[in-house]
Amino acid sequence: MNRFKTSKFKNTTPKVAKKDGWINNVRAGSFSCQGNHIKASSKLVAFNTEQAGGGMVGLTSVNPASNGQWAVTQISCHSDLVTDMDFSPFDESLLATCSVDETVKLWRLCDPEQEQPSSPEVILNPGQGRLEVVHFHPTSSGLLAVGTSKSPLIWDTSRKDAPLAALEQHGDQMQSLSWKQDGSLLASSCKDKMLRVFDPRAQLTPVQSAKSLQSNKDSRIMWAKDDLLVTTGFDTMRSREVRLWDSRKLNSSIGSVSLGTSSGMLIPLFDEDTALLLLTGMGEAVIDCFELSSSEPFFTQVSHCLTDASTRGVAMVPKHALDVMSCEVMRVLQLTDSCIVPVSYQVPRKTSGKEFHEDLYPDTVGATPAMSAEEWWQGGNKQVDKVSLNPDKRPKPLAKLAPAKKKLASEGSKDDPPRGCSTSSSPVSTPSSSAAPSRSPSSTSSLSSGFVPSPSPSQGIKAIQNLLGPTSKFRHIQGTVMHRDTHITNIRNLNLTTPGECDGFCVNRQRVAVPLSISGGQIAIYERSRPGRQPDSDLPTIQNSVNVADFSWDPFDTHRLAVAGDDAKIRLWRVPEGGLKETLTEPELILRGHTEKIYSVRFHPLASGILVSSSYDLTVRLWNLDSGEQVKRLTGHEDQVFGMAWSPDGKLLATVCKDGKVRIYDPRKSAEPVQEGPGPEGHRGARVVWVCDGKYLLVSGFDSRSERGLYLYSAGSLSAGTVASTPVNVSPSTLIPHYDPDTGVVILTGKGDTRVYIYELVPEEPYFVECSSFNSPEPHKGLAFLPKTECNVRDVEIAVALMLTKTTVEPVAFRVPRVKKEFFQDDVYPDTEVWWERALTASAWLSGSDGQHKKISVKPKDMTPVSEAPKEAPVRKYLPSSVYLEEKTDEQKKEELLTAMVAKLGNMDDPLPQESFQGVDEDEWDD
Repeated sequence: MNRFKTSKFKNTTPKVAKKDGWINNVRAGSFSCQGNHIKASSKLVAFNTEQAGGGMVGLTSVNPASNGQWAVTQISCHSDLVTDMDFSPFDESLLATCSVDETVKLWRLCDPEQEQPSSPEVILNPGQGRLEVVHFHPTSSGLLAVGTSKSPLIWDTSRKDAPLAALEQHGDQMQSLSWKQDGSLLASSCKDKMLRVFDPRAQLTPVQSAKSLQSNKDSRIMWAKDDLLVTTGFDTMRSREVRLWDSRKLNSSIGSVSLGTSSGMLIPLFDEDTALLLLTGMGEAVIDCFELSSSEPFFTQVSHCLTDASTRGVAMVPKHALDVMSCEVMRVLQLTDSCIVPVSYQVPRKTSGKEFHEDLYPDTVGATPAMSAEEWWQGGNKQVDKVSLNPDKRPKPLAKLAPAKKKLASEGSKDDPPRGCSTSSSPVSTPSSSAAPSRSPSSTSSLSSGFVPSPSPSQGIKAIQNLLGPTSKFRHIQGTVMHRDTHITNIRNLNLTTPGECDGFCVNRQRVAVPLSISGGQIAIYERSRPGRQPDSDLPTIQNSVNVADFSWDPFDTHRLAVAGDDAKIRLWRVPEGGLKETLTEPELILRGHTEKIYSVRFHPLASGILVSSSYDLTVRLWNLDSGEQVKRLTGHEDQVFGMAWSPDGKLLATVCKDGKVRIYDPRKSAEPVQEGPGPEGHRGARVVWVCDGKYLLVSGFDSRSERGLYLYSAGSLSAGTVASTPVNVSPSTLIPHYDPDTGVVILTGKGDTRVYIYELVPEEPYFVECSSFNSPEPHKGLAFLPKTECNVRDVEIAVALMLTKTTVEPVAFRVPRVKKEFFQDDVYPDTEVWWERALTASAWLSGSDGQHKKISVKPKDMTPVSEAPKEAPVRKYLPSSVYLEEKTDEQKKEELLTAMVAKLGNMDDPLPQESFQGVDEDEWDD
């Protein structure tokens, strides 16, 4: 009776976009390679172009710009023909390309209107001749299947030197590869007419294989639903055919359909949610749509679409980019010689455009990876979480909270005019409103006369602040890499694959600990007092005997390093005075208690000898290092603990977890959380830090679309959700925050980033005040910050960090530009906590005692605070008479007005000019 079953998609109708909806300025060539020639993410479209012999890739966007047009650009990717490309399913801006030049490259792309990267993020060199196919893994991040001429390779992109596996050599040219939707199996088709199914983690030979194809001419293979495979190719009579296979028995197909005689290779596209199969031939102007079933009839034709131009390639747009309110269930992009033609497949419904039809849109695969490449390779079989396409259930885009509108004193109840809008009255006025008319930026009554009016004390500053938006004294902060003489160089064998919960390296005032990729979990220790080129060999290290998961210096003992290993043990090492002279193999203490691999370790900020750790066993444990024993075991987590942070007073512990929750514990009172609230929706990773005197929690994480963002929570009411949030960008690495309680500035960056983000956090709207960012010349592995006493206050440095690159450790100073540097800038240097000295012992804290760090001033004895600097009497300036007669353009007038505003905001403590005048001398009046 299955043949009489009705289908929701039997009336799906293709709609070819009108010519004004085509993407033009495209130059697609006719290439001999196995790829689809075009691929799309939910944001970008990449395609083959004939320029530079095919070594360039064209780039445009899925949706047009605000003017209805598409920007098209090109990227020089390879030195020879680009044979295939694929967007990451978890990062809409990450594109993998492979080429005849025998390399695979990963590109971090921008909007087509922006400048594109000149170099790739990753280069893989399989070294096995021309490459034909590249496919991202469907459930794991950073994992690729690469097809060489005769062998499929499995690559972890974080380990560039060699593939994870090189599968069995095929008997002839390999023609296509396809991952099963759950990521467990890999299928291939080959010119030797063989179909093969591999389990790459179990064995290098196929688990299923059969000589099933009838022709050695171009073939494609693709996973359909469950255990079904679809192949396209040719029969013995050179007719094109599509066949359906059970992957567990490849001896004979279970269904087939013929599409007539033609020389064009068939490209299949399959949508698992709707079971719709699209087929189009190279060089043809037809797209066929079938509904696929696991029982007869296996192929039911839905539509036969004729297009205006022949096909050079075709790609399916991800579900997240569809117009679901118009009942669009699929959209494909047809690449032709000179344009890209969108074809939308819609299901006719009476209420189309008015309501969401749940029956057409089952929950679809989300954009957050289920696991890392390493977890998959070790046997993990987690599946990507599914998300709803209902617009009402989708997460709202993060947006910076706008400051509350303030009232102008001179305008009574009138709201400030929006920025960029013309107004009849400017908020800048003269001291006496009766002596001068109101002015607009285009008015010539006062600006052309040469006199720049000053704001009145009651309204001027507030009005300008409203006009320019929220400001920060740190908004022009500058990051500067210090002189090369301070660098530690020639670091070799750096471990670039530390877990996401690890900061990558750690520092204290005396030394730097860096993990190495040498077997045995080795850690190199570099003395800050001995910068320069490090020896090429014979470097003494700390040998942990197992892979390092995380490590941290004791804040109160610069010689003690805690290291968490894959064997669920924590080792405490003591570095001798003056640094390592020989390799250490025996720790001074080993902590045992966790039953699975440890995520991270953190020392208590006030009490010496208190350490906290989190593990895959879903527990958080407290350790007394003085006794070498576990003292507390915290529960309540239902998944991986991404991050932990102690409150400034050392009483509470905050955690952020993969189960989507932020929790606060009082470890001395309860093993269960005292507060719990919703955390970031993304499951890639997160970090947490206490800010604003412990009143708020700042969490850096990901939203459901894998966009990095910052989330602010009230520490007193986690269950209420976020107080404020702000988006950052799209990148796979978690932002690691450093918060400076003296200034309220948070500095964030991620592993592999080049940009360091800086915000000032304020405990009221707008909460996040963005400051200038710092860009490193090459990707760095992270920042680790030094005590405030390391800052040069004469240069107004508010933070000093060490930046780890592939081969160096470089100090970076963050400075606030100031004019009067001869004075101590006491507005940015309050007394700072001596956090590197303990306030309590472990036993005192565990028994219920609390403490606090003492504070010290960082003011040099020979400097005078800027607050006590003598005030300079303002000097009234007169412009030459020629200026009074000079006509100014509108642009000059606007520039003068803006200059006056900025000058007034420069130092709000200076007296206003009119405050020092009681009038003018009699001889200044004109006769």
